[in-house]
Amino acid sequence: MRLILIKFLFICCLGLSLQGCETLKSLGLGSSDSETEDEYADWNAEKFRNQAKTALDSGNYDKAIKLYEALESRYPFGDESAQTQLDIAYAYYKNSDPEAAIAAADRFIKINPRSSSVDYAYYLKGLANYNRGIGFIDRFLPTDTSQRDPGTARDAYDNFSELQRRFPNSKYVADAQLRMVALKNNLAMYEVHVARFYMKRKAYIAAINRASTVVDKYQRTPAVPYALQIMQEAYTKLELPDLAKDTARVYELNYPNGPPVPEHKDATLSHKVWDFIGLEK
Repeated sequence: MRLILIKFLFICCLGLSLQGCETLKSLGLGSSDSETEDEYADWNAEKFRNQAKTALDSGNYDKAIKLYEALESRYPFGDESAQTQLDIAYAYYKNSDPEAAIAAADRFIKINPRSSSVDYAYYLKGLANYNRGIGFIDRFLPTDTSQRDPGTARDAYDNFSELQRRFPNSKYVADAQLRMVALKNNLAMYEVHVARFYMKRKAYIAAINRASTVVDKYQRTPAVPYALQIMQEAYTKLELPDLAKDTARVYELNYPNGPPVPEHKDATLSHKVWDFIGLEK
């Protein structure tokens, strides 16, 4: 008797679930893939491209990605297929999805290593990493980018460096070089911030090591005079007067009028408040 009751309840539940599926389908909540296929059934490649570009230009990046991916799925071969792959990568980049943008760019490079647009794929990878650390707060407050985790900055620098090495005549190299200068300056100032952190905690040897990295690895950046100041102070704290004097001599010889680029030259009130709070330190 109990077995019969269990079977009866199971059949009832199964019937209700099937009825639920039919209800979802009638409400348009199910079978989204088939409906999408029907929506694009009579679209040719040109219509896909035009509609995707319209969505991209209007800022509807999710729709643009959907259309470009549908275009690639429908028309995987042909003269325009490589451009579609690049368009997908760019749409992901504009949609603030750097991981997907970089993956799509890498895929393009692997499939189309001899394409005339492969230099753009390397450039796009650099852009994705360059803007990866920009979050909601950064879009509205002028924060100090040199105080952030430098991981993505190094990745961006490597991307732009590879672009410059592989394609020295690319039209994207000029912009990449400007970004590399900014990235190098930020990476150098990051080391200065870390050195100052160690100074506050009286870890003078660690501070010297970080400051020395700036002097040795990031020459000709605005961070060098600040690194020398830290080294001089740290040597003094460690009671190493000869090294402190040597560092002071180097500083006076190269920067007799002080740092050529003041650390807070263009600082606004918001910059100063942010730096005072020290949320990124």
